[in-house]
Amino acid sequence: MIQAGLLVVAVLVATAASICHAQTAASVAPGQLTGKQLQLNIDSFEYVWTTVRDKHWQAKPAGLDWQAVHDELRPVIEKVSTMEAARAVLNDMLGRLHETHFAIIPSDLYSDLDGSSAKGEITTGMDVRVAGSGVLVTSVESGSSAAREGVQPGWQILKIGSTDLAPVVEKLNRTYARSTLRELVLREAILARLESKPGEPAAVEFLDGANQRITKSLTQGKPRGVLSKFGFLYPMHVWFDASKVANGVIGYVRFNIFLDPAHVMNQFGEAVEGCKACQGFIIDLRGNPGGIGAMAMGMAGWFIDQPDQRLGTLYMRDTTLKFVVNPRVYTFAGPLAILVDGASASTSEILAGGLKDLGRARIFGTRTAAAALPSVFEMLPNGDGFQYAIANYISEGGKPLEGLGVTPDVETPLTRESMLAGKDPALDAAVIWIQSAAANQKRETRN
Repeated sequence: MIQAGLLVVAVLVATAASICHAQTAASVAPGQLTGKQLQLNIDSFEYVWTTVRDKHWQAKPAGLDWQAVHDELRPVIEKVSTMEAARAVLNDMLGRLHETHFAIIPSDLYSDLDGSSAKGEITTGMDVRVAGSGVLVTSVESGSSAAREGVQPGWQILKIGSTDLAPVVEKLNRTYARSTLRELVLREAILARLESKPGEPAAVEFLDGANQRITKSLTQGKPRGVLSKFGFLYPMHVWFDASKVANGVIGYVRFNIFLDPAHVMNQFGEAVEGCKACQGFIIDLRGNPGGIGAMAMGMAGWFIDQPDQRLGTLYMRDTTLKFVVNPRVYTFAGPLAILVDGASASTSEILAGGLKDLGRARIFGTRTAAAALPSVFEMLPNGDGFQYAIANYISEGGKPLEGLGVTPDVETPLTRESMLAGKDPALDAAVIWIQSAAANQKRETRN
């Protein structure tokens, strides 16, 4: 099966603890570097250059004379005297590729990404997003510690334990200011910080709906769903929800990740088949970081009745993979809405962008993470992180999703005010569109 880029972030958070451990051995003091540290930077330079040479999907990465790039910058890295200068050389080299998924991530950043289990899963029952400089609770699971403590969507998280989140968010905002991965990285960073040992309470300070500071003691629980393992990815709990909204006339599904295909694909199919009389259907991919790319083709088959349709094409060094949609015996022909946000990435973008290009779905929410490529995250000899992509993805509309993402047809930004009022702008807009489309179809049928 095709594994789309379940993101640098998923791997980044999963390896945060080991990176932090590596800092102890590879960290450097301010000022001049020792001879050993200089050599570690040179070794890191060679590793980065060789990896791009051997694993980039183009034999001549970005059309460059890659050997000439090496020969130009190798003497420079040999003379640098600080870690900042060394990173500048490596980023100069990677910057010439003009690709989003090639980056050097400073080792000291991991102190802001580390969590006790380093998985970034939801264990307190709260999902979060960073809006501007604030961390907002976007949903609360029924029966969770957060729900028992009365936490509500729209509350702002101010502190976790003794850590004030404002400086953490500010630092990450600066680091990812020009990156489409900003929302995704910040969400995973906060979720990781919310984790602690099972059964141990964590003091979390909020700004509640009345703008009062209030502290709640939240106990860590088992993440929702069934534990699933695939490839190099950290084991993740997978859950799937299916329901009907708008008084039971519109189908709605949401799941947290494209893994565990045996169960998720079966549940997805049951939800679509159980909605034959529905006015429309909604797929909520907000916060879904992607996973197994082949699952997007299978899901699209429930809504495409024509053969030989594609969601897009993945280009690697030695092969090309086409995301061909295979129509099901029964396909849902009604209006289809897909909800996305800045934490929707990889396979989520392939499914949403592909169905949009085919004219089969209308997209609601905010722009996606623009991280559709299969990417790898590794630790360099000097302790820094190195992210690189191994393939390029072009949508059926002829555009790369990487660096651009999926732009919604209807933009519905997340706000604290709407959540405190119990509203979901993206879902509400999707419901209104489906009901309008269904009404128009009904009138056309009568005429």
